[in-house]
Amino acid sequence: MNILVRIVLNGVGLWAASRLLPGIHYDGGLLYLLLAGFVLGAVNLLVKPVVTLLSLPFVVLTLGLFFLVINGLMVWLVDFFLAGFRVDSFLWAMAGGLFLALFNMILRALFDKD
Repeated sequence: MNILVRIVLNGVGLWAASRLLPGIHYDGGLLYLLLAGFVLGAVNLLVKPVVTLLSLPFVVLTLGLFFLVINGLMVWLVDFFLAGFRVDSFLWAMAGGLFLALFNMILRALFDKD
């Protein structure tokens, strides 16, 4: 997928997560959501592979359930980097990570025809 489309979809996913999950909040408008989508994409591109590789034994032992923790960490990092994006607790970050993973999976099933 095009990088710009991914940033927009990450922003839409964060917007939907903030509307559906009471523990995730953002202050700002559409441009701030696009910035948050960019930060989430950068964190997923740069940090997530390293964290996944380092935690591979936990992923194997939990039969992949540790990916929920990894996705939560990525959402929590967005909270750390952006002042206007807030997550109330790590459990809400994990819920947001699960929501975004499901959101992306549905979008890929609908639009990726490769």
